[in-house]
Amino acid sequence: MHTWNTASHRNRMKHIPRKRFGQHFLTDKSIIADIVQAIAPQAGQVMVEIGPGLAALTQPLVERLGHLTVIELDRDLAAQLRAHPQLTVVESDVLRVDFRQLAGSAGCKLRVVGNLPYNISTPILFQLLDVADVVEDQHFMLQKEVIDRMVAKSSTSDYGRLSVMLQWRYAMENVLFVPPASFDPPPRVDSAIVRMVPRAAPETLDVKLFSELVRVAFSQRRKLLRHSLGKWLEQREFGGVFNLQRRAEEVPVNEYIALAQQA
Repeated sequence: MHTWNTASHRNRMKHIPRKRFGQHFLTDKSIIADIVQAIAPQAGQVMVEIGPGLAALTQPLVERLGHLTVIELDRDLAAQLRAHPQLTVVESDVLRVDFRQLAGSAGCKLRVVGNLPYNISTPILFQLLDVADVVEDQHFMLQKEVIDRMVAKSSTSDYGRLSVMLQWRYAMENVLFVPPASFDPPPRVDSAIVRMVPRAAPETLDVKLFSELVRVAFSQRRKLLRHSLGKWLEQREFGGVFNLQRRAEEVPVNEYIALAQQA
């Protein structure tokens, strides 16, 4: 097995963060160790890392796994990462990557990790929602406020479309707080690590319809649902029973799921 040459790697991986890519590089060794411990990589597991950057997380991961696939948009960083034989480098915008194909070529479920670019974190989460059946688990660094929305319970201000869509498909938990000082350059927001484990037997539903239903429900979140979702159900000639005298944030995930199965 090839070993990761830390000294030569550090010398090569010199890079000025690029604003247009939303680059903030993780540098805090203690936080990196805590993240790796939370992920708990095991030799031989098939893992994909999104946005490896300067490889702060990549190095300890690949040392434990033996091999790692990384997705990197920045061509300079991608070129440097290709110098390591233990890495398969996919130079691409992550939103264009076919994760189902990556899983198919591996012949097993993927573990996905990454420090997601804050400006496209939500689109990435929705992209991966479509391939949750080929994913074992996901560990992502995100803005803390995004994770607060992801794990929020109904009847709270953080509860919204992201909460409902993701909680239908994943069991999730906020596993680690990451302060701005852990990065270079420091972002203006707090970060955190979320663990997302796809549910083994999620409720069966029409995902496109469910997504539309939830989007309509939260489109006027300050108003009662009869003003938004009520009209949508009326157009679909919905004959069931659903309490529309509530605001969108007052309806638990399981009730949205049940409604989508009836609509």
